Amino acid sequence: MMDKPDIRALSSEALKTALGEWGEKPFRAKQIEEWLWSKGAGSFEDMTNLSKSLRDRLSESYDLDRITVEEQQISSDRTIKCAFGVGEGRVVEGVLIPTTRRMTACISSQVGCSLACKFCATGKLKLMKNLSAAEMYDQVERIAGLAQQHYGTPLSNIVYMGMGEPLLNYKNVLASVDRITGTPGLGMSPKRITVSTAGIAKAIRRLGDDEVKFNLALSLHAANDEKRNEIMAINETNNLEVLADALRHFHEKTGTRVTYEYILFDGFNDSLLDAQELAQFCRHVPCKINLIEYNPIDDGVFQRASDERTTAFVDFLESKNLVVNVRRSRGKDIDAACGQLANKNKPGFDSERKGAPLVNPV
Repeated sequence: MMDKPDIRALSSEALKTALGEWGEKPFRAKQIEEWLWSKGAGSFEDMTNLSKSLRDRLSESYDLDRITVEEQQISSDRTIKCAFGVGEGRVVEGVLIPTTRRMTACISSQVGCSLACKFCATGKLKLMKNLSAAEMYDQVERIAGLAQQHYGTPLSNIVYMGMGEPLLNYKNVLASVDRITGTPGLGMSPKRITVSTAGIAKAIRRLGDDEVKFNLALSLHAANDEKRNEIMAINETNNLEVLADALRHFHEKTGTRVTYEYILFDGFNDSLLDAQELAQFCRHVPCKINLIEYNPIDDGVFQRASDERTTAFVDFLESKNLVVNVRRSRGKDIDAACGQLANKNKPGFDSERKGAPLVNPV
């Protein structure tokens, strides 16, 4: 027996066409989409304003599979990490990060990752699957529910900074943003969404051509090619000069300021010379810098920079009139902090992993 198609993979027009072939009125498509994307229906039976015969026909013709919460942990700092089941025994992690000013969902775009950045636990996983737009949407919906349930506060921000490289799952990531910002959908502002990339220059340029409205963050972590090659293999084919050109194109097309994410590693990229190189790179486009406190993963190769070197690094950048935010570690006691998402209890984890081929971003 063949698998039924996922109804949430249909565009609005495709859904209208399919319903029209059944003799249904066009407004039925809008009703169904409201159940799928605004009301969180878990089954066709939940769609109570549809006739039973239509609900039965939908159930016979389509699947409606939502992600499941396999595990949930709450940190001492109120961060909540979830392991989400995405079918076939595969799991991704998503995190709710509550602060005094924001309630942020950090979501995953792939099961595993092909980039194998040396400081990232996800990089020790094989790439097993690109998540669908619906699976990314579901993470946001579930985490938004946790924000209300635990803290009585609506979700304010979404970052695609969990497991995987979002720009190697380009079409699905943009489709998920459309649903999160759309109506029917969650109706969130695209300016509250940030997509983070390790640096896929071709896809960054494409974001500019598509004139996206969301924010872009580049995981930089070193502003010279020799150091960046050492920790991020992607830099060997997408070096800093190529990335700078792509970022200029992105900014010219969108007018959006870029965020640079920079994890400070003790004795590796935390000197004043490193800060000077970062300040030089920041001249390419209007930007802000998030300096991130590192949380070591199991191999212990990299460690967190000292408070003294962090302060000196920040002081130097601010002396150059750069906007700098220091992001303190959140959820480290439950392995929910930056670089720690891995689901090591699931198939695909390999402590000796050296790398894997990229998925075509287009």
